[in-house]
Amino acid sequence: MIGYYVHHQGRGHLHRALCIAAHTPEDVTVLTSLPRPAAWRGGWVHLPPDDADSPDDPTARGRLHWVPLHHPGHRDRMAIIAEWIGGADPALFVSDVSVEAATLARLMGTPVVVAAMRGERQDEAHRLAYDLADALLAPWPSCLPEPGWPAHWRAKTVHTGGISRYDGRPRPGTGAHPRRKEVVVMMGAGGTDLGASQLREARRSTPDWIWTVLGGSRASWIEDPWPVLCRASVVITHAGQNAVAECAAARAPSIVIPQERPHQEQHATARALAAAGLATVCDTWPAPHAWPSLLHEAAARPDRWARWSPGDGARRAARLLTELALRPTGGTGA
Repeated sequence: MIGYYVHHQGRGHLHRALCIAAHTPEDVTVLTSLPRPAAWRGGWVHLPPDDADSPDDPTARGRLHWVPLHHPGHRDRMAIIAEWIGGADPALFVSDVSVEAATLARLMGTPVVVAAMRGERQDEAHRLAYDLADALLAPWPSCLPEPGWPAHWRAKTVHTGGISRYDGRPRPGTGAHPRRKEVVVMMGAGGTDLGASQLREARRSTPDWIWTVLGGSRASWIEDPWPVLCRASVVITHAGQNAVAECAAARAPSIVIPQERPHQEQHATARALAAAGLATVCDTWPAPHAWPSLLHEAAARPDRWARWSPGDGARRAARLLTELALRPTGGTGA
């Protein structure tokens, strides 16, 4: 049995977990605050929310990330995880991502895999989780490592490349009509600082392009953007791991604009993409007059996405989890 903690921010953590679980012969139980997908047939443990408007010492004086004092949701959340570990006796616990969930599992004597994140991870809490992990699962290629990691982290890191729910999925047919000159803006469910006025100005400055917006509101949200990504001439997206992996799976020419996230995660991913020439990267939403040349540049960029996402990332991750789950004393499996 493998326990898999899934963070509730956005949908990328869940998509990644489901992809990996599909290739894992061991039984997988997901622990999360997110709703259970209709197609999921494995175990599912629902965790109560632990958000708070005015938390009391949520970082334990800088040692952890989220442990607010006297918070019933947080207390119940930790208790449910502990109760599940005590009853299920899992061979392995995966945290994607929570320092506190990873630490709790290790305190209970369960080997732990932590889904690694790019960005500034040298704070006390991240060092604790990364140090105690039996392995770090990095969903980016080894040829583009995260700089500044200590040697003992690198030694137990398994780089899988990007992991997408679309890996290996056939591209839809284009039909008899020529490909439209279309730009697709993919916002995702994790939040964005893009405003409606910025989109309007970008549209006005590029009258020869059709603009399609995915995400950011219920009206524009679709559960399966694969056909839209595949037909796009250019995709504009943020630098979240899941969004980048989906662009890579579709081999879509992309403009990546990192959003503000804790620990500068998206900016670190954007720097790696720019260094490898995989996408056009802008630090902020461009001015209206810049869009015609940016779209032309992105559409003309050679396809190098296979370097980021060879298509077997979920299988690589599943092999790691299986090896660790079958190894009585844990170990790195790297």
